[in-house]
Amino acid sequence: MDEDQKNHLKAYGIAYWTISKQVEVDWLLNYRGGSFLIKYNKTVEDECKIRGVSYEVLADGKVTNLLNEISDPSVNMEMVKLEKTPKIAVYSPKSKLPWDDAVTLVLTYAEIPYEVIYDDDILQDKLSKYDWLHLHHEDFTGQYGRFWSSFRYATWYQEDVKNQEALAKKMGYKKVSEMKLAVAKHIKEYCAGGGFLFAMCSGTDSFDIALAADGVDICASMFDGDGADPNAQSKLDYNKTLAFQNFKLDNNPMNYEFSDIDVTSYRTLNQTNDYFTLFDFSAKWDLVPTMLTQNHDKVIKGFMGQTTAFKKSLVKTSVTVLGENKGAGEVRYLHGEIGKGQFTFYGGHDPEDYQHAVGDPPTDLNLHPNSPGYRLILNNVLFPAAKKKPQKT
Repeated sequence: MDEDQKNHLKAYGIAYWTISKQVEVDWLLNYRGGSFLIKYNKTVEDECKIRGVSYEVLADGKVTNLLNEISDPSVNMEMVKLEKTPKIAVYSPKSKLPWDDAVTLVLTYAEIPYEVIYDDDILQDKLSKYDWLHLHHEDFTGQYGRFWSSFRYATWYQEDVKNQEALAKKMGYKKVSEMKLAVAKHIKEYCAGGGFLFAMCSGTDSFDIALAADGVDICASMFDGDGADPNAQSKLDYNKTLAFQNFKLDNNPMNYEFSDIDVTSYRTLNQTNDYFTLFDFSAKWDLVPTMLTQNHDKVIKGFMGQTTAFKKSLVKTSVTVLGENKGAGEVRYLHGEIGKGQFTFYGGHDPEDYQHAVGDPPTDLNLHPNSPGYRLILNNVLFPAAKKKPQKT
């Protein structure tokens, strides 16, 4: 999985497919970009050829030497067994909206199966069927992504509002914001109970904002028919959030940003200097962050989104920063724990489309088979497959 790999993204699909055939896969952390080791199997070899994935056949002696090297306490490598194919759910509306989702794009490209669920499924307690849940371009505050200013006359926007309001009524809620809050709380409970939550773009900050504003009206009249609570800011409860604290709401409904968590409106970076760096972790002691940062590049090109990156000073101290632009004070990629579960937030919309606009065509991943930005998503997909090891601390 270093620079010699012709298709990094489909390699994850091979690993997932192999596990699904009850064949064990070893993930060699920090060895040649986070390579996968599989006992020789002609069927697996044939599948690699079909999917265009680079591989090497190693003699038993060379494998023994490799494993001895990885187990050396002085070497920053580790081996993790991948034993279970995670059952994956993607949170997405049934109606078509004019943007794509980087996670569904890469899951489809890597040939990793997933199921689409939405608010009604979550409120009917169907989350327990899944090991891994993805949130992407969603607004859990009930403000319809704050697209009212630019797109209130667009058919897709009007249809989305209509569908959301109908679903809220069907599920017994007076407002969409109340339904979205209930969904966010269900997801939080799912994660605390042992689920794996992965969120991108506005599915990150809007989730925490909704939780902090539990019982507080933060929606302007064009979103829910009545005005927002003028004292909403002082009523926020940061103890209810997963990743962020001490943030300030953006009370202007004409702005895309929900709060100062997202740096999009005031950052000074552009496409020429927008990068973030992945941290190096101890593979033997910090197993989880090491898995989540496996890559053939450590400096990753940035990309924008409705939520681009997170203001570092607002990230809770209990959260592990996985990738940041230190000079800009931006966190791009973070991970944390809640109860028995874990969550990862990844800022931006599409790792291979710097400024994806509403209505733009989806990215063709055939053009980006070695994308380090997309690899971070797939690290999270395989993460729940890992056999749990006893904590060393």
